[in-house]
Amino acid sequence: MSVSALGDTPHLIERDFFNDVQGTKYLAAATLRNAGRACNLLAAPQIGAHTQEILDEARATQVGRASSNGHSKSSQSHRHSRNKPLDGIRVLDMTWAWAGPFCTMNLAHMGADVIRLESEVRPDLYRRLSIFPADMDEGINRSGMFNQWNQDKSSIGVDLSKPAGIELVKSLVTECDVLVQNFATGVMERLGLSYDVLAAINPRLVMASVSGYGQVGPWKDYIGYGPAMPPLTGLSAATGYVGGAAEEIGLSMPDPTAGITAAWEIVAAITRRDQSGRGDHLDVSLWEATAVLNMEAWMQYVLTGIEPTRQGNGSQTMCPHGIFPCHSNDDEESWIAIACESDDQWQKLAPCLSDDLPTDQRFTGFKARKQNEQVLNETISVWTATQDRYELANHLQSVGVAAYAVMTTKDIVDNRQLGARGFIERLEHPEVGRRAHTGIPWRFRHRENGVRKPAPCLGADTVSSLRTLLSMDDAQIERLIKDDVVSAGGREGI
Repeated sequence: MSVSALGDTPHLIERDFFNDVQGTKYLAAATLRNAGRACNLLAAPQIGAHTQEILDEARATQVGRASSNGHSKSSQSHRHSRNKPLDGIRVLDMTWAWAGPFCTMNLAHMGADVIRLESEVRPDLYRRLSIFPADMDEGINRSGMFNQWNQDKSSIGVDLSKPAGIELVKSLVTECDVLVQNFATGVMERLGLSYDVLAAINPRLVMASVSGYGQVGPWKDYIGYGPAMPPLTGLSAATGYVGGAAEEIGLSMPDPTAGITAAWEIVAAITRRDQSGRGDHLDVSLWEATAVLNMEAWMQYVLTGIEPTRQGNGSQTMCPHGIFPCHSNDDEESWIAIACESDDQWQKLAPCLSDDLPTDQRFTGFKARKQNEQVLNETISVWTATQDRYELANHLQSVGVAAYAVMTTKDIVDNRQLGARGFIERLEHPEVGRRAHTGIPWRFRHRENGVRKPAPCLGADTVSSLRTLLSMDDAQIERLIKDDVVSAGGREGI
């Protein structure tokens, strides 16, 4: 599907995905709420249009704080608290695969108590993917994919095919602030766990439903996975070499895109709930979240009528802009990424290649460089092919050129910058031992940082959660285990 076809899609039109602002057709927010789509009613502001308004509001806020010493002390204390922003928020995680778990992992990283509700009868797909440590046998708790995207969570094993399992979910909902699910549209309704049913039990519940095409619309019942979404948004149509065929974008980016969209929508919904006293149902579509990601192409088409074209590693606004070969002492490929966004940056890069290049008229000015891009790329490639990627990247950075080595997965794990920021976490897991994971991509200045615990083994927290949240005694829990309603990891304490 091209970008131009996106605007005529009946499914998106019925879901109010397009937002007309002063005659320009924008893509709306990628989430439907109970009250409808959140839309921007105003165009982007002109420079300085709200300067006085903001200054007046800031002065009023300062005056208000100065008149309330208690509030000022509270704010100061809050800034230096070790608590994370979502401490005290409990999330029931009924997700699987990537999009849903990525959402709940980010909520957990922000401090939420995330409890995965899982089944031994039908385990999460990512628990079964054949990405296991090479030094041990496969196992339901050993998948690298599952253990990566389920950090900082607990696990309860529940069989949803049993009526008692459904009743257990309803009981847990009374103790939770948020429920996230990414089953196919209609599954929760067939289980008797629709938002209307759960909101009657807990009116303050924020429920997020993440699916390929959303909970409403003509395509709502279509099966949809992440890789299906780029072709439906114009991303695949614009990906590929100049004059070549459309290409896949390389990874299932729609899954984490929808996951992070859902996470921040949940945070906003919690804020609204704290003001209104009522929860909300958030309908997050992988298709819409991916389309919003392609906003640049959409706006190009809307404003100019021109479809984006495939341009390889090139850019419409930067030249040179690409990946270039480097020297390697082994058989592995070695590459560097280089981009110049201005003539000034080109004048910093050019003398690194040769003394004559800064005055070469073929490359003087962006338009000239773009017209001679193939020759320019070949010239740069001949030069970079003799260089070590890291040494060259450091040199170009030192003169003010955006460049860095293209890294392998091992390079990322061993990268000093990421290590210094605590992004590479080495978590101790009860079955796979100490393993490297990517961690949290942000750091708090005055709050605790870092992943608190590894991904859970299936059902490891069933007993403790039923005791703590539902005040069940050992006899009640033993009965649920005996009836195969719940599964309980090691079953310590029973």
